[in-house]
Amino acid sequence: MEKDKISNTPSPCIKQCEMDFKTGLCKGCFRTIKEIADWGIMTEKQKQNVWYLIKRRKE
Repeated sequence: MEKDKISNTPSPCIKQCEMDFKTGLCKGCFRTIKEIADWGIMTEKQKQNVWYLIKRRKE
């Protein structure tokens, strides 16, 4: 039996969810609505890429 894979990449969610409609990003975690919705089905590489994008968005 194959064990469920557990993600090593933590969610960027900080429970301060509010979309900024000018930027299209959550004001709390700096993700798009698509990134938020898809987080649970993303690969580790995709999640790490989102973290990279978040870092760039904060600059």
